[in-house]
Amino acid sequence: MKALIADDHAVVRRGLKQILDDYFPNVDVGEASTGEAAIELAKDGEWDIVVLDISMPGRSGLDALKEIKKSKPNLPVLVLSIHPEDQFATRALRAGASGYMTKETAPDELVNAINKVLGGGKYVSAALAEKLAADLENDRAGVPPHQRLSDREYEVLLLIATGHTISEIAERFALSVKTISTYRTRILEKTSLKSNADLVRYAIMHGLIE
Repeated sequence: MKALIADDHAVVRRGLKQILDDYFPNVDVGEASTGEAAIELAKDGEWDIVVLDISMPGRSGLDALKEIKKSKPNLPVLVLSIHPEDQFATRALRAGASGYMTKETAPDELVNAINKVLGGGKYVSAALAEKLAADLENDRAGVPPHQRLSDREYEVLLLIATGHTISEIAERFALSVKTISTYRTRILEKTSLKSNADLVRYAIMHGLIE
């Protein structure tokens, strides 16, 4: 098996590699520390699976996921994230991920998730499966405003809500301050809010941040 692990933390990559080495004989593991590197390695190599972090410097995991699926639509991508399922799981699955799991559950569930995905299935936790089923029952009119944001707008919303400045966000995504300010303006328009303080309250009220 050839597996590509994309995460900006070397210790995480090392831990995931150890789990794969323990359970899959003769596994060949490649590593990427940025979204850009993950895209290039996935595009140029022959992989059986990609394990992809959502939060990476530069191009985010969601960006990388979309690009990888464009060039390799049949390549299974398992998204592994520090973020709770209710923040990013639905977006990742819509973007083409074969599964979503939190880093908290990775030591116990990673092997099961990989086996499920390699077998052509989708991996989600029982709690997430229930949420997805409930979402299907909800009428579009009942969807909260943050679910109508683009993926980048949603990422910017979470960063603003957790106290990051426009400059810090711009540096994180390697974008201009003007571009991030435009995203902020769109977020405020789509959520009918007026200030960063309103965004913080909104994110707390909807359980997007703790």
